Amino acid sequence: MFWQMVKGALVRQSNRFMLIALTVALGVSLASAMLNVMFDVGDKVNRELKAYGANITVTPKNAALLRDVYGLTNSSAREFLNESDLGKIKTIFWTNNIVAFAPTLDGNLILKDGSELPALGTWFEHTMTLPTGETFSTGEIEMKSWWQIEGAYPVEGKSEALIGSKLAIEKNIHVGDVLELNNGDRLTISGVLTSGGDEDQALLTDLAVMQKALNVPGKIASIDISAITTPENDLARKAAANPDMLSQQEREIWYCTAYVSAIAYQIEEVIGNSSARPVRQIAESEGKILDKTQLLMLLITVLSLMSAALGVSNLVSANIMERSRELGLLKAIGATNLGVILLILTEIFIAGCIGGVVGYFAGLGLAQVIGSTVFGAGIANNVVVIPIVSVLMVTVLLVGSVPAIRMLLQLEPASVLHGR
Repeated sequence: MFWQMVKGALVRQSNRFMLIALTVALGVSLASAMLNVMFDVGDKVNRELKAYGANITVTPKNAALLRDVYGLTNSSAREFLNESDLGKIKTIFWTNNIVAFAPTLDGNLILKDGSELPALGTWFEHTMTLPTGETFSTGEIEMKSWWQIEGAYPVEGKSEALIGSKLAIEKNIHVGDVLELNNGDRLTISGVLTSGGDEDQALLTDLAVMQKALNVPGKIASIDISAITTPENDLARKAAANPDMLSQQEREIWYCTAYVSAIAYQIEEVIGNSSARPVRQIAESEGKILDKTQLLMLLITVLSLMSAALGVSNLVSANIMERSRELGLLKAIGATNLGVILLILTEIFIAGCIGGVVGYFAGLGLAQVIGSTVFGAGIANNVVVIPIVSVLMVTVLLVGSVPAIRMLLQLEPASVLHGR
């Protein structure tokens, strides 16, 4: 009898229940889309930010002491890292989080006429073979998307260089000019660089050219690394201060989480005589941007569900008012308040579940649209979203039904049946 009454109500009030299902579907679709994006947005945002510079810098362990305390800046007294160790960076536990890196070697290049130019040797676009046998392409082009080049990047293996825009004006050097070094090498200016940084006042050339000019074969001064990281918390900050102060359990959690300090620590383990330090401004900014992005997604989810709850409330209240005589008659012939409430809730939940299923799959599609439009990549469908959305849908239906339940409890059979 109960289910026959439910079926009859759904058929007679089909338009009303279709609107309830549609309202729930809209709320659930937006909620499921935002939750899927929120759970997957970390990597997406981090990958977008990686194009704007390195967040880890590796230098020789005693380089800062020699330069800052003793003032030793000439190459004979400087400490260096080995270029041959660079492939080891991609052997750490978080190897897949290392997006790109570029070695640097700074110094002064002496021209044939005796004048000196501040210069930096690096990789612009370099493909290397890793210790694992895999190949990996990296370099400044991968890491410095904001660089503006008038001309072209130097080609590896050729004696070419970029000149910073300020240095080019100061020395009256243009694209196509050839600089003769005192060691007999000739550098062709392939482009003029505008970076907004110190590079604007320097000459940038291939690492091998710089190593030869400074007579330090196979040596580098530092490594800039771009890595995808997890926003830091109290544990990460404690570890960054002193990893030895962590308990065994804390150390395992920290080491196996992609904190920037954990990745830097693991790089130190594989690069001999090195000191890896996070670029704090970038690392902290990444965490703040990610937190605010996820908060925005959460707020949109909450607001969409609140709107759905209000819509359901209005539709259910209107349904109760239309059926007041029917429900009053049920009470008059012996139906209890609980029985009538269960009848109404069953009808609402059937319509809501239909709308929820449709809304969930629509939300998956919406998440992919957001991913491809904003991040240029698909969004992973996280199964955790299903139970979360289910609980949220039930909450919306219950909250939306509260005004209707209050109306049912106040409904007097005699008044309703007499048209009052």
